[in-house]
Amino acid sequence: MSEASHMTQHPTITQERTGRRRAPRRVERRHGGRAIGPLAVLRQWFRAFRRTRPFWGGLWTIVAGAEIIKAMSFQIGLALTGGWSYSAGYVMGGALILFGLVAWFAPHYRGLAGILAFLIALGAFPTANLGGYLFGSVVGVVGASMIWSWGPKRPSKRQLAKTTPTD
Repeated sequence: MSEASHMTQHPTITQERTGRRRAPRRVERRHGGRAIGPLAVLRQWFRAFRRTRPFWGGLWTIVAGAEIIKAMSFQIGLALTGGWSYSAGYVMGGALILFGLVAWFAPHYRGLAGILAFLIALGAFPTANLGGYLFGSVVGVVGASMIWSWGPKRPSKRQLAKTTPTD
């Protein structure tokens, strides 16, 4: 087989001149005239993710749920057969983790997720070892309040002036 049979149907200019294929170049995003690497791209993505949803409220709610589950350190078999007093921590903590994730990945449900997480964090206090020895319930209430009160960022007057056409 010749090298020409390995070429694609539409050879690039480099292939036509040299008869060889070139290795594909790594595509990098440009920012302000300079190339940025994959870590910078990941950082920009995470910054955009964090700024467009109730990130910190969701994080505190997830931490509260994990603490409540940790405080209920029973074996799962005992939790399943022991009744509500043994399984309440797993249910309440799991629900807080779930509502924290809902706040992250479906921010348009932030009102409902925040109110339900608030009620569950309060309900965990009497049912699950004082809500994770008080720490889980307090952090859950703070995180749920942050979820409920979050709103999308409004554009500044300067950004509105740039986008508004002047006649």
